[in-house]
Amino acid sequence: MESFMIVSHNNQKKIAVINDFSGFGRCSIAVSLPIISAMKIQCCPVPTSIFSNHTGFDSYFFEDYTDKMRPYIAEWRKLDLHFNGICTGFLGSEAQIGIVGDFLQEFGGEGTIVLIDPVMGDYGKPYPTYTMEMCLEMKKLVHYADILTPNLTEACILTDTPYKEKWRVAEIEQMAEVLSRMGPGKVVITGIPQGCFVANLCYEKGKECKVLRTHRIGTSRSGTGDIFSAILAADAVNGVSFEESVKKASGFIKKCILSSIEREIPLTDGVCFEEHLGSLAR
Repeated sequence: MESFMIVSHNNQKKIAVINDFSGFGRCSIAVSLPIISAMKIQCCPVPTSIFSNHTGFDSYFFEDYTDKMRPYIAEWRKLDLHFNGICTGFLGSEAQIGIVGDFLQEFGGEGTIVLIDPVMGDYGKPYPTYTMEMCLEMKKLVHYADILTPNLTEACILTDTPYKEKWRVAEIEQMAEVLSRMGPGKVVITGIPQGCFVANLCYEKGKECKVLRTHRIGTSRSGTGDIFSAILAADAVNGVSFEESVKKASGFIKKCILSSIEREIPLTDGVCFEEHLGSLAR
């Protein structure tokens, strides 16, 4: 009698990363994939669009992948893939946010940690591509998150709070609490300016709020948010505490920025994280 072996594609921890792919400029999937892999988790990308290099450059090739996303995901359904984590980044349209919502309903749920990085704007303004309708759709998507990583601008957009230059910690904590009521048990509001420091506010349901500060170095660079969310997602799947993970991600980015300044890497080219990947594997 022949014995039939049941093939399972779910014998290793996996994180699905839904984001665009940029061939150059070190951001989105090109950053998440090596970082999550270095942290001993299989990274499975879902591309939302393809860029030769990101939009911070004067010129770039771009192909929208929206129409290809559902057939792409349909093949994963056939393989009966299960994910320990799902991580979402920049989404370019209402249609993409809808597809991601469906993906989270199907592949999320019990045993899957969902991290949503609501890439919507910066410096007090939504990105030019971000419409009012997209902002409303993103608010619905937040409902699926276990971990939410907005910057100060995005926290304001999601909570309908007017943006301003100076903030009291209590006001930011209040925003984090409002965001948490929308779904996520853990919220980190990133990039809060505090003089020569930059701070992250960590909010965890039922725990005391923590403000974690690091010395500000250089100017902001592309891809640091993607590095941050990739580390947080992998740590969450590996059972590392939220606060410890935020500290680790901030420290890692700081090291990468210092190396980039030393090597005179242009701001558009992101941070040279490659030489520090070994420290994440430990």
